Amino acid sequence: MKKNYIVLILTLFTILGITKVNGQENNTEWTRGWTNFQPNLERYREAEIQISSIITEDLVLTNNKTYFMTGNVYVIGSATLTIAPGTVIRCDSKNPASLIVSKNAKLIAEGDQYNPIIFTSNKPSKSRKSGDWGGIVILGNGKLNSPAGVAVVEGNFSPQYSLYGGDIADEETAILKYVRIEFPGHKINESKELNGLTLCGIGSKTIIENVMVSYSADDSFEWFGGEGAFKNLVSFKSKDDDFDVTNGFKGSLTDILSVRHPYISDISGSYAIEVDGYTSEVSYASNNNLSYIEVKNATLINLASEENIPFIKAAISAKKLARISIESSTISGYAHVVELDKTYLNIDEVTHKLKFKNNLFNISNLGIQANKLNISNTNSIFSTNIFTAEFKSPESLFRDPLNTTTPSFALKSTEIKNKKSITLNNINE
Repeated sequence: MKKNYIVLILTLFTILGITKVNGQENNTEWTRGWTNFQPNLERYREAEIQISSIITEDLVLTNNKTYFMTGNVYVIGSATLTIAPGTVIRCDSKNPASLIVSKNAKLIAEGDQYNPIIFTSNKPSKSRKSGDWGGIVILGNGKLNSPAGVAVVEGNFSPQYSLYGGDIADEETAILKYVRIEFPGHKINESKELNGLTLCGIGSKTIIENVMVSYSADDSFEWFGGEGAFKNLVSFKSKDDDFDVTNGFKGSLTDILSVRHPYISDISGSYAIEVDGYTSEVSYASNNNLSYIEVKNATLINLASEENIPFIKAAISAKKLARISIESSTISGYAHVVELDKTYLNIDEVTHKLKFKNNLFNISNLGIQANKLNISNTNSIFSTNIFTAEFKSPESLFRDPLNTTTPSFALKSTEIKNKKSITLNNINE
């Protein structure tokens, strides 16, 4: 393997104030009031009412009671599960709980800024850990790029309630607002774990906003097909990917935050964003059916300093010809901006499928890591982006990122000189 080192002269801009990158607002003030960055210290009331394992009729959970969920709980038929603001659901770790909202059923969980809805471990404070319980699975009738147009969600779930996919692209599959999901991701076997929030074949009218997944043992958020525009999502210290997209999902993520620990990762590798154009069961999908995600105003942080550099990798993984756009965002604490698999065959294809505009990158190594692609010039990909002149620790770049109770991920007021030389390393084989 031979490395070529290319010195790219970029015109850099002064970052005005603490929250602007290239003139765009880049802050996380929207996290205030409803998030919790120390959920293990929270003292929740003991559960009083156990939720039935099969919900066949409309059910409302109210905030004057605390609920207990054990094993797999299914919302089926045309039933709607409605959860009031401020409601707490304690989830069993001995018989790990999961909530599965099957096709044609519905979950309406609308909290508010000061009364979020909370799904959390049933363990007492200071003893909770990643993977204590399963997670939330929502199955819709939206479109997939699999040949059959339908699929079965992974997990130890009843087959009759596990099917998703269809042709209702504009379905309102669920509504989640101001919801916290804490300590999910239970391990089923050596190769399979559950996600914090799994969204399968959801429709474009689905509302997912102001949702925080903390300490997931697998992905925090994962989309299998479907479409939609989602905003104000937080992934905090997950073990695997923060935001994972596959199966032909098309949509946008706006104002998202992911915070990773440099020593916490899945054995197969973990990313802030992973996008697969199609699943491994599909030999090829046409360009019109490939997964495509637009990300705007994202803050993707690995809390790594120089001593952690050997343990960090790319912020983004793009596989199987997936398309992705990242705009007005901050990516910090990673070795590379993006890692490509072998399906990307030439620089023209990369330029067409990957768009990076008005972003700030604080990375220790490569702009693009491509194991089998000869990239001799990244100008066409990164020309409108800013790279820090050297790898910065999180506390030198952000206002108060290591605060354990109320961290601030706003950029410090920093002046970057014009025409600074940036070295981007690109792998040739």
